[in-house]
Amino acid sequence: MNLNKWIRQSHRWLAVAFTATVIITTVALAQEEPVIWVSYVPLLPLALLLFTGVYLFVLPYTAKRGRQRSTARAK
Repeated sequence: MNLNKWIRQSHRWLAVAFTATVIITTVALAQEEPVIWVSYVPLLPLALLLFTGVYLFVLPYTAKRGRQRSTARAK
């Protein structure tokens, strides 16, 4: 599996993990005596989602730039 497919698949699974941690955090904080540190649990998947999302966002632009350079070299 190449790097782009691996990052795309990781991004999808991170989204699932992030959604699950948000739901778990909401339930945990709705208790009578909530544990405050639980509110930090979704931050790790969110940070990883940020990095993979930025990579996937920039990917088409870098591919387009690479195609333009190879076309310019061919001329």
